[in-house]
Amino acid sequence: MLPRHVQRLGRDWITHWNGSQILALNSPVSSCMRWAGHYPPWASFPLPISADFSANWRVPPFFGPWRQFQNSNWHLDNYTQSCCFHLPNPSMKSEGEAPLTKKRRLSGQDDTSAPEQQRDLSNQKAESCLSVAQNEEKHSSKKGSIKRHWEYFCQQSKTMKIAKNKGSDQSSTGSEATFDFTVMSYNILSQNLLEDNSHLYKHCRQRLLFWTYRFPNILQEIKELDADVLCLQEVQEDHYRTEIKSSLESLGYHCEYKMRTGRKPDGCAICFKTSKFSLISSNPVEFFRRDIPLLDRDNVGLVLLLQPRFHCKANAAICIANTHLLYNPRRGDIKLTQLAMLLAEIASVAPRKDGSFCPVIICGDFNSVPGSPLYRFIKEGKLNYEGLAIGKVSGQEQFPRGQRILSIPIWPKKLGISQNCVYEIKQQQKEENAEEKLKASKSDNAQEIVIASEKLSSKLRHHFKLSSVYSHYFPETGIPEVTTCHSRSAVTVDYIFYSAANDGTADQPGAEDSFCGGLKLLGRLALLTEKDLWTVNGLPNENNSSDHLPLLAEFRLIER
Repeated sequence: MLPRHVQRLGRDWITHWNGSQILALNSPVSSCMRWAGHYPPWASFPLPISADFSANWRVPPFFGPWRQFQNSNWHLDNYTQSCCFHLPNPSMKSEGEAPLTKKRRLSGQDDTSAPEQQRDLSNQKAESCLSVAQNEEKHSSKKGSIKRHWEYFCQQSKTMKIAKNKGSDQSSTGSEATFDFTVMSYNILSQNLLEDNSHLYKHCRQRLLFWTYRFPNILQEIKELDADVLCLQEVQEDHYRTEIKSSLESLGYHCEYKMRTGRKPDGCAICFKTSKFSLISSNPVEFFRRDIPLLDRDNVGLVLLLQPRFHCKANAAICIANTHLLYNPRRGDIKLTQLAMLLAEIASVAPRKDGSFCPVIICGDFNSVPGSPLYRFIKEGKLNYEGLAIGKVSGQEQFPRGQRILSIPIWPKKLGISQNCVYEIKQQQKEENAEEKLKASKSDNAQEIVIASEKLSSKLRHHFKLSSVYSHYFPETGIPEVTTCHSRSAVTVDYIFYSAANDGTADQPGAEDSFCGGLKLLGRLALLTEKDLWTVNGLPNENNSSDHLPLLAEFRLIER
């Protein structure tokens, strides 16, 4: 017989043993403790054994003489830290409560229960019949929850948000006819890429990484955030075809998808609510070019032109772009070229008949950090890359290994994209008009212009006045915001850029191509710090099933 101390431990934690409660040795419960089906007559309770326990049962070495057991550093709390220790105990109402037998001893009650207590006990027994996985998910959802709040820049936006939550319809006639909408950018982590880069997720429990666990969480996030436009990256093609598309269509979305051109079976998707928008055009962009050695990567982009369904002029349109640029920190030349190709496509889709651009939103995983040359190029509309090291373009590495200098020009002329990030056909039309003017001028002036254009060859430009939804640092502390967090790093690489409505600030390069109105940022879903994310064990975790956070912003369309 064991000493009474050990027997009491068993009585407090284990209920009357029932054959139906024995977990079979071959049941697929990963990283969990299981109970032996048979135990020796001297043991008053079944012994916990490892999932790898063989059929030849042995007494654990610490269950010897009491002094030997007492001297060993064995505690139940310590034991449960290294494994998931499930105790199917109907006497426990909740995780933090003491067993009923202990409560009775402390309160002086007999073992005889009143009918009311018997009913409670039967209810508790019924609750205990829930599966181990369900109980585990229930507790982990409490432990792993993460809270993000809305940051409003307009009091009216806050009122509109509350009204929307109450079920009002924006299309109904109001005191002021405005078109407000929300846009989400979310890298949902392709299962194929997760398995190919498992070293990034060593901090995660294995069951959290299965697609069957992850997809319901991702879908629940999308339902709760309820964006009008979704820009999704790393959307695996087979999952999109079998689950994602149909699930989003059932929520009222129309989906457009572009898969990568290589062997990696993922891509980008843009989904919009048909109650808010209608599709004018869908334009996929492939960054791979067989005849250009520089462009040997299979990343893609997608550009949609959408028309608002109400409160707008008949010719109103919004251009939504989504992309996932190359990751490799040492290939800034490829990243800049891919970005130029995306901007050229937007420039061909967004113009109106009067020569102005419609409002533009660019979402995606740019694999570049705030303040990097690539980031500054997007926001400022210009970049002089002369003498710039190829490994410093994205700013991903503090001490970049790629020290080769960017060539001038970065991409060959046969790509058909100018240094202004537009297709050469349009550029040639502008040059022809310029040539007509040059013929009328003096030859020496023309020569000076040619020389000046040669000096500007290391300068990239684009014609969009873009702002970032997020500021990338918390103003009170200066601590960086984080959009992705895994075993190797926690940084910002995901963005939502938008063409802001004119607020009287200085014009950027390309301002001559004015916008037809613009977008006003009404609010955004706040990001988190690295410290915040590690309180829930980083990403992915029990409730957030990607290694990226979803970005979400609310805009108002300002028409001119």
